[in-house]
Amino acid sequence: MLRSLPARSLVRPLIASFWLACAASIAQADPVADVQALAQKEQQPLLDTLRDLVNIETGSRDVEGLNVIAGRVADQLKQLGGTVEILQPADIYRLDDTPEKIGPAVHAVFRGTGTKKIMLIAHMDTVYLKGMLKDQPFRIDGDKAYGLGIADDKQGVALVLHTVAMLQKLNFKDYGTLTVLTNGDEEISSPGWRSTITRLASEQDVVFSFESGGADGTLRLATSGIGSAYLTVHGKSSHAGARPEGGINALYELSHQVLQMKDLSRPEQGLKLNWTVAKAGTNRNVIPAEATAQADARALKVSDFDELEKTLQEKIKNRLLPDSKVELKFEVRRPPLEANDASRRVAAYGTTIYGEIGLPLKVDEKATGGGTDAAFAALKTKGAVVEGMGLSGFGAHSNDAEYVQINSIVPRLYLTTRMIMDLSTAKLK
Repeated sequence: MLRSLPARSLVRPLIASFWLACAASIAQADPVADVQALAQKEQQPLLDTLRDLVNIETGSRDVEGLNVIAGRVADQLKQLGGTVEILQPADIYRLDDTPEKIGPAVHAVFRGTGTKKIMLIAHMDTVYLKGMLKDQPFRIDGDKAYGLGIADDKQGVALVLHTVAMLQKLNFKDYGTLTVLTNGDEEISSPGWRSTITRLASEQDVVFSFESGGADGTLRLATSGIGSAYLTVHGKSSHAGARPEGGINALYELSHQVLQMKDLSRPEQGLKLNWTVAKAGTNRNVIPAEATAQADARALKVSDFDELEKTLQEKIKNRLLPDSKVELKFEVRRPPLEANDASRRVAAYGTTIYGEIGLPLKVDEKATGGGTDAAFAALKTKGAVVEGMGLSGFGAHSNDAEYVQINSIVPRLYLTTRMIMDLSTAKLK
């Protein structure tokens, strides 16, 4: 098994290079004039929609605001001819920080005359607290549009809406179904909608996820998985000065546990475990009866999280204080998104379409940074899942610098519309 790892590490880049080479070998065509012209006309309507979305506050725990934006998105999708419903969560995967109430999702289906099943996903919630909008409303400064949540992920919602609008204006219905799902809990690890995303995506030929493409508009085929470990130690309190021997020091046991788990990272395979938060005790003169710690975990493969959890559960059996009780809970907040051949092929074709309008398009299948709902979409599908279809942007989660680049609107509308059209008509198989 160890000998096969280098082989796999060589094969995947070769596969990616193969698909990119295939795309590059296709003679560069002129842009499809009517699609390009329509994308240019659609820029201002998209900016108008983006302004409206940004000016609705939609923190992940602001269910009232999320209901408002869901109504706004649903109305626009209905006007475009979709079968639309606002869904309320019924299957909630409760994590350590999951709020009591989860925001809605908007689900729309457009039925065409073809066979291909294509899905577009984005999220409506942001990381910001209610009341912050007044200090940073939507504004345009040069070639940048600013606003809370504008890059993450109001732009994605707007781009989905106006891609569907372009297809309608082009009277294009050669797909089998075009499914749209926008959820309201992505920033808290999608506890209410992960199972819905996975279920709907399992039926698709292609899923496009509209998180920002970053400052350079990169398409991403892989992202890190995110996990959390929660360690709880139960001891016994006693007077720290008069009778410390009568207690069981939970802080001592916690320290022992964290130290024996500090070297479980495997950077060479993308597995990381770092203990980041710890709490113990109530008073200086009391032996602590309880102590807790939290760790952040990252992985590039779903199976790595399974192995890590098994290792942690074995480790806690080794205790410094035999009379203490140690509990460990492990959460997979997001699985990794792993690149597959279908995703490589679709993304490589995207480079060809961008070439039609004279632009380079970077495709990255090496996981970097945080997780994505695209990973839930990829869990049970054999089709392509491509992340980063959104506008170029910067400053996500920053309340004074989050923006999108206006000059990326027309290229992204052209890219998304053309990819849907060519997938539907088997130009991209």
